[in-house]
Amino acid sequence: MNMKKLTVLLGGITLALASTSMVSANTAESYPNKPVRIVVPYTPGGFNDTLARTASEYLTKEWKQSVVVENKPGGNTLIGNTMVAQSKPDGYTLLITPLPFSALPGLYRDKMPYDALKDFEPVIWAGSTQNILTVRADSRFKSVKDLIDYAKENPGKVNYGSTGSGSSNHLSMELFLELTGTKMTHIPYKGSAPAVTALLAGDIDVLFDNLPNVYPNITAGKLNALASTGNKRALLLPKIPTVAEAGVPGYEVSVWFGMQAPAGTPADIIKKVNAGMVKMLNEKDVIEKFNKQGVEVVASTPGEFKTLVNTEVKKWTGVIDRAGIKIE
Repeated sequence: MNMKKLTVLLGGITLALASTSMVSANTAESYPNKPVRIVVPYTPGGFNDTLARTASEYLTKEWKQSVVVENKPGGNTLIGNTMVAQSKPDGYTLLITPLPFSALPGLYRDKMPYDALKDFEPVIWAGSTQNILTVRADSRFKSVKDLIDYAKENPGKVNYGSTGSGSSNHLSMELFLELTGTKMTHIPYKGSAPAVTALLAGDIDVLFDNLPNVYPNITAGKLNALASTGNKRALLLPKIPTVAEAGVPGYEVSVWFGMQAPAGTPADIIKKVNAGMVKMLNEKDVIEKFNKQGVEVVASTPGEFKTLVNTEVKKWTGVIDRAGIKIE
């Protein structure tokens, strides 16, 4: 190749790279220039919805562009998740992602309509809460030790509730059973409200549930908290030990909430959404609002959230395999 042709070729490459850089910059600068939707794969209510609606209100003001919430429940969150995975990766469709997202690959295996690690771009780990091991106020179980001892002597006789197979409270109990070598009978319900009602009525003996869902009945004296699932004591229940402190070393479950986008969404747009969310999550009134619901703000980088999702998928796939949990 002669020098003249080489010069022309290099000039073309330089121009192409400059054009790509300019397009990327313009993408970030102009985003968003049309309405953005935040998909929540649950019915309205609960913290997933609270996070989405708080973000919608804040980002609409911050970006001076409409940010709307779209609830897409059904299929154990697969309907909403799949819709986002198949959406155009341009930053205009975002997904609220909680802990159960990481359990779905283990639950559905080859029936998964998307790849949880390849079809999404993590944006932010917004915050975390804990599940609380809860019993009725008049329960025979006054401590975690009481529960473990009875369950070992009476395999399968303790009934525990959940908000469905693969939910964070179901997984919390399955990890508990694995680490304590006990066996209990699982009774799933369609949501937290019926599960808590069943516990209060005596239809089940014990329940792991999100702190915001059981806290009112704990403060009212109708339920007793035996332990919390995190690596430190729950914000609203500082006197209650963690499960690990109560005699189950190695136990830890963080009930996390985050946001993702379709894979292929430009990095500069991911960065801009993350920056907007971090700014919102550092607002004093938002921190107070979330803390009152038992949720501690995290406000991570996209990379930190990606690491969390990868770790959690591996962890819960293992728990599900060892427990033999299947969803047909």
